[in-house]
Amino acid sequence: MKVVLEVTFRMGGVNFRGTRWEDGNLIFEFERLGDAFIQVLSYQRVEAEVEKIPKKVLVELKTKEGGKVFEAFERNGQYLAVEP
Repeated sequence: MKVVLEVTFRMGGVNFRGTRWEDGNLIFEFERLGDAFIQVLSYQRVEAEVEKIPKKVLVELKTKEGGKVFEAFERNGQYLAVEP
């Protein structure tokens, strides 16, 4: 089964690093590690091939200041998320 995530970030410079499973949740890993970022909304669409339906789909964004994790919601068979 394919899980499709569409995520909007508050700044540019975000790179997708992969996925991992944790406690039945599918986590999409992103990072923004540079010093200068474009102050515009940045959109990414990524897909993961999985064998089971996840409990939740989470987005993990690592930054130089630390990071944050936020949840995606499902709509019409796709998961959507926006960086808080």
